[in-house]
Amino acid sequence: HVQLVESGGGSVQAGGSVTLSCALSGYTHRRYVMAWFRQAPGKEREVVAITDMDGSTTYASSVEGRFTISQDNAKNNLNLYLQMNSLKPEDTAMYYCAADLTLTAVKNNVPYYWGRGTQVTVS
Repeated sequence: HVQLVESGGGSVQAGGSVTLSCALSGYTHRRYVMAWFRQAPGKEREVVAITDMDGSTTYASSVEGRFTISQDNAKNNLNLYLQMNSLKPEDTAMYYCAADLTLTAVKNNVPYYWGRGTQVTVS
């Protein structure tokens, strides 16, 4: 079955950088729409960045120009990354990797496959 496992979170000072990684295994399709979501305490989960099956990307306005989503196929996994630069305290949240076969599901915040999340704390 499909599994997503995130890594790379941690604590960082404002202005610093962090790279998150996500490994998707057990997949049955060659391509997925993949995305990063985040949820801060007391706030709703929001989409941060999406990469569609054709490689096109979209970003939340709050991270545009600071975050970069990318993916590759290595070690028999689909790997998703989020390079986060110029971090701000308001970027503090649990970050989740997600995947689906449709862009609509991702844009509606209901992708089928989710990772368990990795915490990013910016102080």
